[in-house]
Amino acid sequence: MAKIRKNSGGTSVMMKITYPSYDFRIKEEAGKEWVFDPIRKQWVRLTPEEWVRQHFLQYLVQEKKYPASLIAVEKEIELGELKKRFDIVVYKDQAPWMVVECKDTTTSLTEAVFRQALHYNIVLKAPFIVVTNGSYTQGYLVENGRLAELEALPPY
Repeated sequence: MAKIRKNSGGTSVMMKITYPSYDFRIKEEAGKEWVFDPIRKQWVRLTPEEWVRQHFLQYLVQEKKYPASLIAVEKEIELGELKKRFDIVVYKDQAPWMVVECKDTTTSLTEAVFRQALHYNIVLKAPFIVVTNGSYTQGYLVENGRLAELEALPPY
């Protein structure tokens, strides 16, 4: 069961994430850095946001033991007439279970960032929403149209 914190003080609960060590495969090509994404099984540009995404993926797989085969990265979804790409979705029982929105370390976890994840979840309907910038992480359980802040990510 996920640890839920009832927050009445108006401040957000930040999760403590300790990233595991991982030997990332990085290469330079045409003056740009690339990292091999073991989930997508391809080389992707190593941007500041991708750095956060790759570290968070390793946290999910190594520390939380979420099955890598049930994680999707940067897939397209349709929001009305708009086509958008989510960062990470973890599946459970063949349905989206957790939506993760990643930002680079210089981007604050504002209401706009959270709203972006909420918009994705209109389509995905996952019970868990997480936003992270690598340094700070917030998570929420969506239940009966209400949000409850998480103290930690739920066990798979």
